[in-house]
Amino acid sequence: MVNVPRLVIAAPASGSGKTTVATGLMAAFAARGLAVSPHKVGPDYIDPGYHSLATGRPGRNLDAYMCGTDLIAPLFAHGSAGCDLAVVEGVMGLYDGASGQGELASTAQVAKLLRAPVVLVVDASSQSRSVAALVHGFASWDPRVRIGGVILNKVASDRHEALLRDALDESGLPVLGVLRRAPQVATPSRHLGLVPVAERQGDAVDAVRAMGERVRAGCDLDALMALARTAPALPDEAWEPAYALGASVRGPRPVVAVAGGAAFTFAYAEHAELLTAAGAEVVVFDPLRDEKLPAGTAGLVIGGGFPEMYAPELSANEPLRRAVTELALGGAPVAAECAGLLYLARELDGKPMCGVLDAEARMSERLTLGYREAVAVSDSALAVAGTRMRGHEFHRTVLEPGAGATPAWGMHQPERRVEGYVQRGVHASYLHTHWAATPGVARRFVEHCRAR
Repeated sequence: MVNVPRLVIAAPASGSGKTTVATGLMAAFAARGLAVSPHKVGPDYIDPGYHSLATGRPGRNLDAYMCGTDLIAPLFAHGSAGCDLAVVEGVMGLYDGASGQGELASTAQVAKLLRAPVVLVVDASSQSRSVAALVHGFASWDPRVRIGGVILNKVASDRHEALLRDALDESGLPVLGVLRRAPQVATPSRHLGLVPVAERQGDAVDAVRAMGERVRAGCDLDALMALARTAPALPDEAWEPAYALGASVRGPRPVVAVAGGAAFTFAYAEHAELLTAAGAEVVVFDPLRDEKLPAGTAGLVIGGGFPEMYAPELSANEPLRRAVTELALGGAPVAAECAGLLYLARELDGKPMCGVLDAEARMSERLTLGYREAVAVSDSALAVAGTRMRGHEFHRTVLEPGAGATPAWGMHQPERRVEGYVQRGVHASYLHTHWAATPGVARRFVEHCRAR
């Protein structure tokens, strides 16, 4: 049984202030000495970085599209084990999910799967009495979604607040917080959303502290905690990486080097946990700073991030580029997603990269974004041909050619195409995947590393 008090922070639409409120609540409750478990609905990597900074715990994603609905509660239980409170930040508007697939992967669906009360964050900057109609509509749309209260954001003045509170008195939902306009708390954005924590360091710490202070001053934390405690126990066992992998692991522990640092910040915590459970020794390295791969590296995982922002620095680190190239050309297992794909290319925006793949990458004005259904085209260090996975694409770069002689994936949604590269031990693609959905890929990868 999972009996962690929990809240889902949602909004009528993107841009309402969910991240500020959710991160601020995490920081405010953590400052009270509570162990707070941070979660994010959807595939986003960046917000969990701020959540982790606020709580001191890994920010974890709950994505019903990539992982399936059956894994949401177990993954939540895994992440929140031993915590006093869990705060789940929603995605987009409360009822927005995977395009054309109803409620799938929406905040509303995850709230129902977790049986968690929802706090609706409303941007009140351009309304007064109409706020009651808005809140009533969201609260009554799906009776299985329990909205337990409202936090009013971007409130202009005392008079504005009074008008909003009077209107909401008729809705029957309590106002759990009022936040005034405070642009100084805003976090900078660029082409793929917020700037990640790893790139802001001290500024990110200051921003999270400011969010916590703002929420603590404007919200009724006691009432929010009381609401969180109304969440009933979940009859689900926690997801465990060793159990997910099945049979026990025996044999030597190969070193799997995982790219990190400011250029490679996109990673799901469960990936490293699965690699470890599969028998690997996971060692993080920074391609911006480290001139050598970790000693004894038998396999390499290069996830997503922003190599386009650091192309000159990545290119200048010639010793590491040579080490990566030698490892890959020697047949070592290499799993590369998005940023990792670009790093393995011949060049990125004219700057030399590793040259493992005979392809060139460049920035583009076009945003590629959305969930994908994919099937492995051929056997690789990650998967056998025919393995089906769901993933997510999110980039403003173009790789030419987009697929090698042996592609990584055949895509089936939203259009049919092949994508990525499989050559020697390399599996490189734009597709971000969540290995908890298909843990066998971690076992297969480590087995290939062990066989070297």
